[in-house]
Amino acid sequence: MIGQHQPGANAYRSGPVLMTIEASHNGQRIDNFLLTALKGVPKSHIYRLLRKGQIRVNKGRIKPLYRLKTGDIVRIPPLKLPQPRDEQRPPSGLCARLQDAVLLEDDDLLILNKPAGIAVHGGSGIPFGVIETLRYLRPDCPELALVHRLDRQTSGCLLLAKQRPVLLQLHELLRSGSMTKHYDTLLKGRWQGGEQSVEINLQKNRQLSGERMVQVDKEGQHARSLFSPRQRFDHCSLMDVRIDTGRMHQIRVHAAHIGHPVAGDEKYGDFEFNRLMRLQGLKRMFLHARCVEFTLTDSGRRIAIEAPLDPDLQKVLDALVSKEAG
Repeated sequence: MIGQHQPGANAYRSGPVLMTIEASHNGQRIDNFLLTALKGVPKSHIYRLLRKGQIRVNKGRIKPLYRLKTGDIVRIPPLKLPQPRDEQRPPSGLCARLQDAVLLEDDDLLILNKPAGIAVHGGSGIPFGVIETLRYLRPDCPELALVHRLDRQTSGCLLLAKQRPVLLQLHELLRSGSMTKHYDTLLKGRWQGGEQSVEINLQKNRQLSGERMVQVDKEGQHARSLFSPRQRFDHCSLMDVRIDTGRMHQIRVHAAHIGHPVAGDEKYGDFEFNRLMRLQGLKRMFLHARCVEFTLTDSGRRIAIEAPLDPDLQKVLDALVSKEAG
């Protein structure tokens, strides 16, 4: 963990604390380290302390992007919580939904079939996301962390690591393309031909409204998606999409760019197509992380897990099949 000191906001009420960084945190950004170590302290307050130089490493000021090294001494100043921890409990209904969504859990991993409509982390008016809720439900897992993200309206396989060494392994598998991820999505239009690879660079931008958007940009990050038809209908197609990279909104932007936007996508989609799909019973974006496969490098353990399609999306497919049959 963290030298001889256990993390937790309550320990830092009266005076400064020095924490020695162990090898398991070597290379971790100081801001991410503190967000886990100082549970209960608001993110904005942690960044304020970093900007003002009140959190120091080896007696010196550091920036939020500083990467820790084994043996670093981190000084935490006295802290005060803005509210009692009893007021920071996630809603019982959210806790129950995430408990029921667990597909696999062991000493290393926790894999969910994330329900649509739940953000992976809090912020922007959302007090509790998946990670905050699961950290509350798993107090014996102080290093629990998201391996990757899913959009709020996307359902399906979501990976979390319980230990930092496992997190680093999984991040390396993602970077090297050694983790296979497949999605189910319903796209506008009848797909012509078979498998199609879309390899287009993407760039994140922030609009004046503060909304985050992703655009096709040759100067952006490399992104590759492999689209394969599973079932064709008159005006739409059920597709399997395998992604070799994990860029923000990747499938949605790639699909829209090739003229087949995702059904129900209000940001990059087609307004009239979305209206027609609502008549078929679609109430949210049709994008589901169906399965994930990878091999842990340290143990050679193979993981292959599938998240069943949500009943609300299956009903839409059933309605489309019935309409074509009729």
